[in-house]
Amino acid sequence: MKLEETKERLLLIFSRNPKLGKCKTRLAATIGDQAALDIYMILLRHTAEITKDLNCSKEVYYTEEPSANDLWDIKTYSKHLQKGKDLGERMYNAFKSGFQKGYKKIVIIGTDIYDLNSITIEEAFTKLEKSDFVIGPAEDGGYYLLGMKSINKEIFFNKKWGTNSVLKDTLNNLSHKNVALLQTKNDIDVYEDLKDVDIFETFLIA
Repeated sequence: MKLEETKERLLLIFSRNPKLGKCKTRLAATIGDQAALDIYMILLRHTAEITKDLNCSKEVYYTEEPSANDLWDIKTYSKHLQKGKDLGERMYNAFKSGFQKGYKKIVIIGTDIYDLNSITIEEAFTKLEKSDFVIGPAEDGGYYLLGMKSINKEIFFNKKWGTNSVLKDTLNNLSHKNVALLQTKNDIDVYEDLKDVDIFETFLIA
């Protein structure tokens, strides 16, 4: 029996709808809306490519109403709308829904990490065999992956999302829990994040 059928593992993917002027706004401030959208599409395709063959259930959560015809194949990904007033509440609601459906291990990622691969995501699920939580630290002080075996409401609230204190504050919340850390990776949020990724070389300003 496949893991999908046992509802053992669930991967949540938080994604913005790819619309001109609505995604990668901090990046767009330097390179313009169209280039920022082009980069975001590269990141989306990369995320779809590294997750499509993982042996787990997969849910994509959109910031706006899901599109029927986009790069997320409905045979592989179920589509949902993020619900909540900020990122923390939206993630909390997605995790809560997954646990209510009976999943035992749930991992969430975004669509901003070109360095992320299927091996790292698989490692996160594996680490949950012996740990209560798993976190993938981001170089900017946040995290690019969060996984758990049971809901912990505290880590989703009273955070300054998008700042360099998110990881530290989250680890403080989990100081008495068994937490596994993954390799630190760089997410693509601002212009400076492009310089070390070869595929984005054409977007660099001379």
